[in-house]
Amino acid sequence: FEIAGGSCGLGLLSKVYCLKIVAKMLVNEEIYQKLLTVPDFKDVPTDQIAWLSAHGTIRKHEDGEKIFKPGDWIDDLRILFSGRVNLYREQAGSLQYFDTIDVLEISGRLPYSRMKSVAFYGIAEGETITYALHKDHFPTLIREKYELSEVLVHAMTDRVRQFTKVQQQNDKMVALGKLSAGLAHELNNPSAAVIRSAHELKKHLANIPTRFKRVIKIQATDEVVDYVNELLFSKIKSPSVKALSLLEKTEKEDALIEWFDGHSIEDGELMAETFAEFAFEIDDLENLRRVLRPEDQNAVINWLYQMLTTERLVTEIEEASSRINTLVTSIKSYTHMDQSPEKQTADIHEGIRTTITILNHKLKRNHVKLDLDFTNDLPQSKIYVSAMNQVWTNLMDNAIDALEGVKDPMITIKTEWDREFVVVTISDNGPGIPVDIQDRIFDPFFTTKPIGKGTGLGLEMVRQIIRQHNGRVEVKSIPGKTEFIVCFPVS
Repeated sequence: FEIAGGSCGLGLLSKVYCLKIVAKMLVNEEIYQKLLTVPDFKDVPTDQIAWLSAHGTIRKHEDGEKIFKPGDWIDDLRILFSGRVNLYREQAGSLQYFDTIDVLEISGRLPYSRMKSVAFYGIAEGETITYALHKDHFPTLIREKYELSEVLVHAMTDRVRQFTKVQQQNDKMVALGKLSAGLAHELNNPSAAVIRSAHELKKHLANIPTRFKRVIKIQATDEVVDYVNELLFSKIKSPSVKALSLLEKTEKEDALIEWFDGHSIEDGELMAETFAEFAFEIDDLENLRRVLRPEDQNAVINWLYQMLTTERLVTEIEEASSRINTLVTSIKSYTHMDQSPEKQTADIHEGIRTTITILNHKLKRNHVKLDLDFTNDLPQSKIYVSAMNQVWTNLMDNAIDALEGVKDPMITIKTEWDREFVVVTISDNGPGIPVDIQDRIFDPFFTTKPIGKGTGLGLEMVRQIIRQHNGRVEVKSIPGKTEFIVCFPVS
């Protein structure tokens, strides 16, 4: 300015002209030309583009370079001039692709944005050149560059909208993954039981022909046949009055083995466990021995063992198959896949129980006790069934996570009927939510969970769904007790 204005002794108009020349000299022509090609800037005056080029800097990154990572402070508006920046987030110890910043796309910190730090890893693809404008220039930009500010604000809202869309889609995939993992975990035991029992049954039935000769040689009156049948079916219908401890079970099996050996019954050691399981006592066997001919005792007792074993294996297959059917029915009910997405009259308790079935593997893994305090006369409500199941899932899943490391973890689910409203309270005995963040937990993307474990959209989704039902959700939390209270009209 001294050279252009003061020292030359020029007049006011000449000084202004000289200042314009100096300003033009400060413009980086290469940056300026590149900024003109940014689609969002097509209606921005060129002098404002020139201002951007004069105040920004250029940064270069090699292919594969980690440009930023979660937690890095971000102070710049950025525009990608070449290359690509792929965004990743950490999940289960590995990086999962999230989104991509493409050429001429505006990113980084924007005017009026509350963004302070990065939530993702940004990795360069190809040689990457980025324009950066520091936030210190934002006050001037907002005050003097109206059209440019307007474009950047629109870019910020579009970015939030797109980010939310992608995040929600990813959350759905994560939820589906959790659902699939839980279902696979729950199906593993009953399916393995079906296979194991079917295999044992096949092997067991293969032995029957060798024993059949003894059975048809039995000579018995109708009274003896009736006695054996009544004994068999009485044990099948009520196999055990009470569960035996390991010591009691061992003592009973030893006593049966001793009796079998004492009366020259073949395979006594093999049969003892099954007879003990069906509550056979020594008196039962003594009474049976008295009504049979000595030469028929082995054949009859072995026949009883065959029938009891067949009954046990068939019962195991039936119970395991029933468990699989229950899980499939629960999944169908949870997703409500056979119904249209309209409000329907439904039992709230059924949806909660279905959700418990879905999350049962996580409850067992974390040793969480469940206390259900349901109101018996609770009326059915008109709801979006699948959406409300998401509410119960998010609240229960959060409660389970909050109980990690807690001694004697407990979740209580209580339902009430308050005039025309249904009130559902889900509480846990975890450490509680700090007072200073309780008013933020329903904000989008706010989470206290580690990166990759929480997205901050679960409670926001809960609030949106409850609002769709003209209801409300609130939280009360102190150390040792956190309550989420969901209230919505019956219809």
